[in-house]
Amino acid sequence: MDPVVIILFLAIVLLTLVITYFAAKRTKSTGDFYTAGGGLTGWQNGLAIAGDYLSAASFLGIAGAIALNGFDGFFYSIGFLIAYLVVLLLVAEPLRNLGKYTLADMINSRFNAKRVRGAAALSTITIVLFYMIAQLVGAGALIQLLFDIPYWIAVLIVGVMMTIYVLFGGMIATSWVQITKAVLLMAGMIIISFIVLLKFNFNIGAMFTEVKTATSHGADYLNPGIKYDNPLGTISLMLALVLGTAGLPHILMRFFTVKDAKTARSSVITATWTIGIFYILTLFLGFGAAIYVGQSEILAANPGGNMAAPLLAEAIGGNILFAFISAVAFATILAVVAGLVLSGASAFAHDIYGEIVKKGKATEREQMLAARYAALGVSVLSILLSLGAQYLNVAFLVSLAFCIAASANLPVILYTVYWKRFNTSGAVWALLTGLISALVLVSMSPSVFSPVEGTALFVGNPIFPLDNPALVSVPLGFLGGYLGTIFSKEYDFKKYAEVKVRANTGYRSSN
Repeated sequence: MDPVVIILFLAIVLLTLVITYFAAKRTKSTGDFYTAGGGLTGWQNGLAIAGDYLSAASFLGIAGAIALNGFDGFFYSIGFLIAYLVVLLLVAEPLRNLGKYTLADMINSRFNAKRVRGAAALSTITIVLFYMIAQLVGAGALIQLLFDIPYWIAVLIVGVMMTIYVLFGGMIATSWVQITKAVLLMAGMIIISFIVLLKFNFNIGAMFTEVKTATSHGADYLNPGIKYDNPLGTISLMLALVLGTAGLPHILMRFFTVKDAKTARSSVITATWTIGIFYILTLFLGFGAAIYVGQSEILAANPGGNMAAPLLAEAIGGNILFAFISAVAFATILAVVAGLVLSGASAFAHDIYGEIVKKGKATEREQMLAARYAALGVSVLSILLSLGAQYLNVAFLVSLAFCIAASANLPVILYTVYWKRFNTSGAVWALLTGLISALVLVSMSPSVFSPVEGTALFVGNPIFPLDNPALVSVPLGFLGGYLGTIFSKEYDFKKYAEVKVRANTGYRSSN
């Protein structure tokens, strides 16, 4: 075991623990725990959003997907980047103006009903679990490769660390860990990309020519169709990626950590630039891994291709760069899972316990205790589920979380803000129809059933033909909201007028 790897890992862990220690001193209230007291600036929150978004799926999963599948792997980069235009134009400002701690708060600004809050919390928890599994799978593969320890022990190590961040530091610690991780991650991406380009004398055309002969796919490596040979499947995947971001609970929570809608917009702009540069650089990581590591070695390290980026760092920069990139990847996973645990815990503690069980009358101490217990529960459940998903590509797992977010959460957000006739029944129908349809279709898809052993969770013929069901489940979510509304006689146009003013101006009536 290389001592440089150990030293850098310990340095990253120590840095994040120091951040958590100081953040814990500032976490005095539920507002501090959930939203950092709304005190982050635009650039701080923008980097924190980027840190939340640039997960193990981005750093490990996409690099591996490009290395193994060429252009088809780059679909993830394109979809994830374009998604922020949807967030910027349609969601960021209304969400900040209408919400308080969670997505359910935003929806209940118009429909003050327990069933709406419960359905929103259920959707949030489901998305968090899918996303958490992806991060923990990536973490397990990384630490297993570095320290040669069993996968389950690696997962437990990350699980314990993420729980510490949330239990003691809340959103303040999570935000600053995200900011630190975003800076380190961008530095690592730039260093690797620079070295890869240097090897080709900064001639990108030469790199493209070389990669045509570096893999078993030949010239087809640069064309779509290696993995996604079904056009409908490709469209469905892109639909999930582009629309899903606007419904991800841990991203939506970030808009409550700033003081107003103007700062929320500037946060998205900062995040979009950071994320845009990152996803362009994933191309150099993927191509570099295909050329200098090779597909067989990537697959030998991890069948999902998740170790392509660390292996590339080792191939072109030796043990020091390998150790640095691995430490950054570890920090990436820790930071993202901390944000996910926090969003899942807020759904349990604030929405279900605080607002439904205690009817909004929980004391400050009760809310803090509930949040910490919920964080512990989310962590344990995620760890248990991730133990059975070791060989799945983390980018694929995240795309399923995006599908649920686009199918269940996004229709409700848009209808709440932009449709006058929308009502409580429509909100519940949209949430449950989108959530259930996505889960049912995924359970019957080639992602779960495959006739080839080892390529999916179970051996068998899939009933539903698409890997990602967003092409069907997203329209069903919107249709559920529409039908639930028109079949119900309830409406409150006066409340909508109030919500519309608040969504666009942030003004809150004192009545």
